[in-house]
Amino acid sequence: MGTNPVELVEVNADNWYECCLLEVAKEQKEFMVPNAVSIAQTKFEPSLKALAITVEEKIVGFCMYNTRQEELDGYWIYRIMVDKKYQGQGIGSAATKLLLAEMAALPQAKKIVVGYHPENKGAHRLYASLGFCDEGHRFGQEMAVIRYIAD
Repeated sequence: MGTNPVELVEVNADNWYECCLLEVAKEQKEFMVPNAVSIAQTKFEPSLKALAITVEEKIVGFCMYNTRQEELDGYWIYRIMVDKKYQGQGIGSAATKLLLAEMAALPQAKKIVVGYHPENKGAHRLYASLGFCDEGHRFGQEMAVIRYIAD
């Protein structure tokens, strides 16, 4: 990644298909829903917002969050992924920081929540490094971690 800035851009008619072509590493596939499913989900759940992660205007990842508070009285990150060709460059961390800043501006935002499978070690390292705390919340096979937003 170097000095190339990571940006988040709205998924739209011009870039949705490119987002669908992104892939995670083989060992991560069991933890991720395909981006095409996530994009379709936004068409039926209008409170979901899908964003492409770009570096130098090239789409390298995808993320999605809910603009409405849900369980645990927080805003939820639904998806975040970086294509396997671009992993290990700090893009996921940079994109998540941008996503957190965008979500912190939502009405009455006090906490941001993300759920992931406990065996997803990459997700665990990322969220722990960004201040998410495990308070023991479980939803099905996923653990939910929380990051509190300072006033």
